[in-house]
Amino acid sequence: MTAVLAVLVTTAAACLLVLHRTGAEQVAPLPQVECPEKEGVQTYPHPELCDQFYLCSNGTLTLERCQNGLLFKGGHGAAHHHCHYHWDVDCGSRAVELIPLSSDGCEYQFGLYTDAAGACSGKYTRCEFGRPQLVDCPPGLAFDVTIHRCQWADQLEHIGCTAEQVTGFKCPSGIPSDPVSARFWPYPRFAIEGDCEKLISCVNGHPRVISCGEDLVVDDSTLTCEEPELVPNCGCVLPVFKVVSSFFQSLRAAKEEEKR
Repeated sequence: MTAVLAVLVTTAAACLLVLHRTGAEQVAPLPQVECPEKEGVQTYPHPELCDQFYLCSNGTLTLERCQNGLLFKGGHGAAHHHCHYHWDVDCGSRAVELIPLSSDGCEYQFGLYTDAAGACSGKYTRCEFGRPQLVDCPPGLAFDVTIHRCQWADQLEHIGCTAEQVTGFKCPSGIPSDPVSARFWPYPRFAIEGDCEKLISCVNGHPRVISCGEDLVVDDSTLTCEEPELVPNCGCVLPVFKVVSSFFQSLRAAKEEEKR
């Protein structure tokens, strides 16, 4: 496989890379080589251009271009059509020219950006084809534009955000007077009023929202996650959710059956 791939890349590099114009873009001509594998989908980097790659689909070879804001590096985690966000790609010796095609809320057609409401909003903007979509970070997290993902709010002081702003909770400076909270010292826990699925845990004096996860709820009397039937005041929360979820799953299954 490695030898065949080397032939593919070497042959591609030797091909004449005279550019021709397609609309407003320039695309290198497709080399006359065959796919190493005749079944499945495989991708290979263009030898000279970082925003292009070769796609083999069941033995059919095509030259592909990444969308604006994306580059090719292969592997998992692609944002769109085998391409990754440009800040996540090391092009090495391959040429790259990033020219923003901006629209309202999107610097590039594909990208992740801070919410217009501010870094502490707990949301971020995901752009696809130049269309912005507001996305929620997991509870207690906020978007860090320097690493392009959500993380604990107490790690975001470098962008002017604090955990207290995101969670709306301030941890006590010492051991809590409440014995239930104090038993978890040095990481005391606190209930979130009206929330059966999450609680607050103070880590190094900063509040972090902890989710119980699937099928468990918070027991206010112990500040632990338990089975719903063991927590009377929260016991109906997850069963109702499961019933509603099951209903919609059955509805979707019925519609799929009708299409067959």
